[in-house]
Amino acid sequence: AQPLGARTGGGDGGGRGDVRLDDRLGADLVRVRAGQVSDQAGVGDPLDVRGDLAVRGWHDLGAVVGTASLRRQALVRRLRPDITTGLLRGNVETRLRKVQEGEFDATLLALAGLKRLGLADRATAILPEDGFPPAIGQGAIAITARQSDEATRMAIDAIADPATGIALAAERAFLTVLDGSCRTPIAGHAKLEGSTLRFSGLVLRVDGSESYGAERSGTAADAARMGEDAGRDILGRAPSDILAH
Repeated sequence: AQPLGARTGGGDGGGRGDVRLDDRLGADLVRVRAGQVSDQAGVGDPLDVRGDLAVRGWHDLGAVVGTASLRRQALVRRLRPDITTGLLRGNVETRLRKVQEGEFDATLLALAGLKRLGLADRATAILPEDGFPPAIGQGAIAITARQSDEATRMAIDAIADPATGIALAAERAFLTVLDGSCRTPIAGHAKLEGSTLRFSGLVLRVDGSESYGAERSGTAADAARMGEDAGRDILGRAPSDILAH
């Protein structure tokens, strides 16, 4: 098996996690959420701030939030147009250090990534999904294996989380219809609740001035169809230039 990497969305626009496979390669993706097999708690975006910046509502006028993610940038501007966003790159430790040194007032990172690095205690707030939805596949790990390699596939099956695979089928179908990339602010999250799969997707302008969302619910078998339908719904309503690459 070849590990494709953790899809945490920390510090980039989410494209790293959206692995596209050519069916001719004879390979399949197996999906597990970060952390424990059934743990989906690593999906959200936490906020790390320095000093006594008021986190609840980010009350400081003129605060500067550092991020390299267009999705996070657009969501911040949608929620708080008065807040300035600036480009903040580097690994997690570098970004946290720049916040502490005062280059930025806050930064946004993937909770899954912080957990893996043992830095979850640095999060000063977990932003709610209804106002700050995650990137497609955020908090998930994908592994690809040859279809003919039964031994490897059986080993992977032992750690695969079926609920995550179902959720990601909807999320990735949504992204595929939109033909999204890391240059487009796109968010989406699906969750299996009992026998019902719920999906919500969002496309934004980079400056946060416009956003178009869609929600769907159905059965696990409808996962891909739900994502595709939500994507086509948004394509039918959003101006063509909002998804320009």
